[in-house]
Amino acid sequence: METRGIEQMFDFQRLPNDGLVLLLVLLYSPVGLCLMLLRLFVGAHVFLVSCALPDSLARRFIVRIMFSVLGMHVRQNSPRSRDKSTKLYICNHVTQFDHNIVNLLTSCNTPMLEDSAGFVCWARGFMELGAISGQDEMEESLRRYCSSPKTLPLLLFPEEDTTNGRAGLLKFSSWPFSMTDSIQPVALQVKRPFVALSTPDSFWLTELLWTFFVPCTVYHVRWLPPVSRQDEESLQEFANKVQELLATELSVVSTQITKADKAEHIKRKRHIHDLGAFPLGFMIRSSGVEELRISRMAQQVKEVLPDIPLGIITRDLVQTNCVDTTITNLLESTEVFPVEVTGGAMSAPGPAWRPLSSSAAPALTIKPAAKSFGKSPVDRHMSLQERKEALYEFARR
Repeated sequence: METRGIEQMFDFQRLPNDGLVLLLVLLYSPVGLCLMLLRLFVGAHVFLVSCALPDSLARRFIVRIMFSVLGMHVRQNSPRSRDKSTKLYICNHVTQFDHNIVNLLTSCNTPMLEDSAGFVCWARGFMELGAISGQDEMEESLRRYCSSPKTLPLLLFPEEDTTNGRAGLLKFSSWPFSMTDSIQPVALQVKRPFVALSTPDSFWLTELLWTFFVPCTVYHVRWLPPVSRQDEESLQEFANKVQELLATELSVVSTQITKADKAEHIKRKRHIHDLGAFPLGFMIRSSGVEELRISRMAQQVKEVLPDIPLGIITRDLVQTNCVDTTITNLLESTEVFPVEVTGGAMSAPGPAWRPLSSSAAPALTIKPAAKSFGKSPVDRHMSLQERKEALYEFARR
C-alpha cells in the first residue's frame, strides 16, 4: 500500500506514457526550444531587475509580470486573508521554485537547509544561515530570527521534499512548528501541460530549462486562516493538524510517508532498473563471482568441520550466506551425514562431526560439558555452548 502511494505521489519520468501526447510533445519541441532560448535571454534581465530594485510592492509587481513572460503564471485566492503579523508561513512543496513564487506575492525569506551557501544560494532567492554545525543549531538560529521584531516572515516547507501535488502530502516534520506558536498555512497547486513538474533525480537548473520549454506553468496560491498551537498539543500533533488542513484544502490525502521513505523507494527503484539494464554477459560473470565467493566460504567451513561433505556445506551457505551461521547449523543438526574419507575409500554413515585420528592431530578428547541432560533450558544451552567452544578450540589446534 505504501509503495503504491509513493508511486502516485511522485513522477518518475519526465515525458508522458500516452502515445498521442508524446507525439504532440515531439511536434511542439522545435517551438519549445526556440521559446526556451528566448526565455533564457529574458530571464537574465529578470534576474538583473530583481537584484537592482529594492524590495517593495512595485518591485514584486514588475517581477511578477516578467515571470509571466518566462511562462510562470502566478494566481492567488483571497489575498486579504494573509495575516501581516504572522512570522511563519507553512506551505506544501511541489517545485524547486515555490519560495520564489510566494515571494512574488509577499516579502518572506526561505532558508537554505541542505546545499552550501554561496552565490547560487543567493541567486536562487534563499536566505543564508551562515556557519551551522547541526540541526539543533539551525533550529535555534531560525527561532531567534522569528523572535526578532523587524525581520520578514519565514517560509518553511515541512515536507522537506517535493511531490507532484496531485495525490498526497508527505508527513510534516515537527521542527518547523517550534519556531512560533502561530503559523499561517499556504496551499500551493501547480499545473503544467505535457511534461512532469519534477522528477526525483532532476537538478534545479534542469527544472528551470523545462519550465522555459513548456508553454506555461501555472502556480495557484491560497492563503488559509492562521492556526495557533494549543497548550496541550505536542509539536507533532500541531504539525499533523496543519497537514490535515492543507490536505483538505488541496483535495489530497495526508500520508505518513516521509522524505526518507521517498529516498529509499527511489534507491530500490533505481537498483531494479540497473539490474534490468545489465547485459547477459555481465549477469553471467556476476553469477560466476557469486559461485566463487560461496566456494571460498565453503572451504572455510570445511577447515572447521572436515568430515562434512562440501555439498551439504554449500547448500547451507546458499541459504545463510554466513560462515559462522552455517557452522552453527551443522553442529546443532541432528541429520546423519555421510562422512568423507580421503584416499578414495567408500563413505559410511556417521555423526554430523567426528574428531580427527591421532595421526592427523594431537590427541584431544571432546566430552559433553554435562554428564546428564539439563533440567532447565539455560543448563542445556550452556552445555551446548561449551561443547561448541570446545569443538572450535579443537579445530583451531
